[in-house]
Amino acid sequence: MLIKESLSVNNREYSIESGLWAKQAGGTAILRWGDIVIMANATAAKEAREGVDFFPLTIEYREKFYSVGSIPGGFIKREARPSDKEILISRVTDRPIRPLFPKEYVNELQIFITLLSCNKIDSGDVHAITAASAALMASEVPFQGPVAGVRVCRVDGQFEVFTDLERQGQADINVALAGTYDAVTMIEGHAKEVGEEDMLAAVDFGHAKIKELCEMQNKFAEKVGKEKIVVPPKEVNEELKKKVYNIAFDSLKAANDYVDKKARSEKISAAKDEAMKKIIVDLESIEDEEEREKQTGEVKSFLSDIEVEIVRDQIFNDHVRADGRKLDEIRDISVEVGVLPSTHGSAVFTRGETQALGVATLGTENDAQSVDDVNGQSSKRFYLHYNFLPFCVGEVRRYGGVGRREVGHGRLAESALMNMVPDAKKFPYVIRMVSEILESNGSSSMASVCVGSLAMMDAGVPIERAVAGIAMGLITKGDQYAVLSDIAGLEDHFGDMDFKVAGTEKGITAFQLDLKIQGLKPEIMQKALAQAKDGRMHILSKMGEALNSAREDISPNAPRITTLKIDKEKIGELIGPGGKNIKSIIERTGVDISVGEEGDVSIASNDAAAAAAAVELIESQFAEVEVNKVYKGIVKKITDFGAFIEVFPGKDGLCHISKLSHKRVVRVEDAVSEGDEVEVKILAVDRQGRISLSMKDVEPVEVS
Repeated sequence: MLIKESLSVNNREYSIESGLWAKQAGGTAILRWGDIVIMANATAAKEAREGVDFFPLTIEYREKFYSVGSIPGGFIKREARPSDKEILISRVTDRPIRPLFPKEYVNELQIFITLLSCNKIDSGDVHAITAASAALMASEVPFQGPVAGVRVCRVDGQFEVFTDLERQGQADINVALAGTYDAVTMIEGHAKEVGEEDMLAAVDFGHAKIKELCEMQNKFAEKVGKEKIVVPPKEVNEELKKKVYNIAFDSLKAANDYVDKKARSEKISAAKDEAMKKIIVDLESIEDEEEREKQTGEVKSFLSDIEVEIVRDQIFNDHVRADGRKLDEIRDISVEVGVLPSTHGSAVFTRGETQALGVATLGTENDAQSVDDVNGQSSKRFYLHYNFLPFCVGEVRRYGGVGRREVGHGRLAESALMNMVPDAKKFPYVIRMVSEILESNGSSSMASVCVGSLAMMDAGVPIERAVAGIAMGLITKGDQYAVLSDIAGLEDHFGDMDFKVAGTEKGITAFQLDLKIQGLKPEIMQKALAQAKDGRMHILSKMGEALNSAREDISPNAPRITTLKIDKEKIGELIGPGGKNIKSIIERTGVDISVGEEGDVSIASNDAAAAAAAVELIESQFAEVEVNKVYKGIVKKITDFGAFIEVFPGKDGLCHISKLSHKRVVRVEDAVSEGDEVEVKILAVDRQGRISLSMKDVEPVEVS
């Protein structure tokens, strides 16, 4: 039986339905809006795995090429590993959903979200959040939703939701929001140096639509009528808890007084081990092995609770953080630029125990990152790669290459910087930015923003203003709250919010918010934004002390790019059959050439003379040869009756054997060889464009 609920969004029906497809899944929802059809399937294990003390939630978003009537490119015509876009949407969907389950619920839960139909104008991204929530609402899983996702853009000064892809490019604010009926719980987006009040206005606008989508899901869930699993609250062994607190509290509090991350970690670990030794004596007297293991696990949990309580209470009671800082204090910052001699631009940014090495590399259009997905083919001329290896946190563990975390952190830093990168007309380079995390103790993604800005300026990229990023935290206790600037890893782990803001001295360029609590009061967000602005300005001032503007010229290691424009109707003529003509220019000059769709030609070379020669060859290709004029040419082919000589790329002429020299030539090979550069005179051009050449008429006549 079909179960359906709908409303109107942007004059199109927005609906959620269930009951006809994928009925064996725990919960299925089909979301439809215009040409978009998304299926979400949520299925949970009947029981939790033994010994699991975390919530094993997996969310996978996939886009099918058939959804837009396309076949995947490449040799294997099948969707393979998830693209960066699919990984990012999976992460954006996971973040607002994960906190909305009882803490005691640890059954494995899988949510698969599939884009089944779409046009090339809209995107399925934020709709995946609503579809996943609806599937959970249609299941027995104890989901404390609903939650919904919207995209808010400001175009020409007006806010709108679910903006199409073309108009998104015109927006000065572009953010994905997710939230419950009561509050926004996730934000991810970028902006063109906008003010804090503008960002708050975008959030308020989006939350109004989120409320409508949540109301629709509640009505949908009522129609589905599935009863939710009741998860009993975890029983607390109060006697054991009191004993653990009495034994361990003071030693753990003393251990937390160490400012250095490594020292603090070692002292906390030692304090926990010592407490376990004292308690384990009593536990060993328990004859029931299962009960003994249960209580051992409870002791470990109580020790972790003590650590959380100490850190949070210290902030509220003493207004001092674990590393001794005030609530709005930024860790010590140091900056080095030009640290790698052979790169185009490099910098090291250190903030406390977080350190990033940034390297900028300049290339041509041939180095642009190609993107092929259901919205069509495109390319990126600026992209940032983020690497986080185990050594940066002092760990030894299996490394399987770039994971979801690296993709997500890299894209956030990229979003923060991309609107400050000059357009191709002003700076005709492709820019690859790499952030290598050398140390991490809080917000390496924001360190990547800072070091990325510095490395690009060191490379001579003419960005107008530097960009810096800061991560904000939140600790709540009843109606009390404390906003923390520049959070360390401990505060991220034990806190209630991870709120990242990046921007210039003029305004915000990127924004990301994740909550572990189920709502955020507007006054808290206002305070966090104001405090983040102060922190950002402080960081920018420290960066400016090392490098306050872009280098006047690009790095001597980088290729020089010369640009010229040709009629786009003549692009094929420049390239030639099978690339013959352009390959000839590259071979003759040693430059790198790329041609844009509108006829923009970029010539890259560290040799100014070679670049000038390439320009001359390109321009001459479209010039008409003049009779009686002398040109330099390359011998391309030798025959019995003469030599074919290329005077312009794609324009050959015949120099008859009789015109090779004043001397008698028996064999053409005696006068010239293929590849020789020679001077020739144009004798004639017939009606069919065939060119007659002479080397003899260029040679001086020898007088005996």
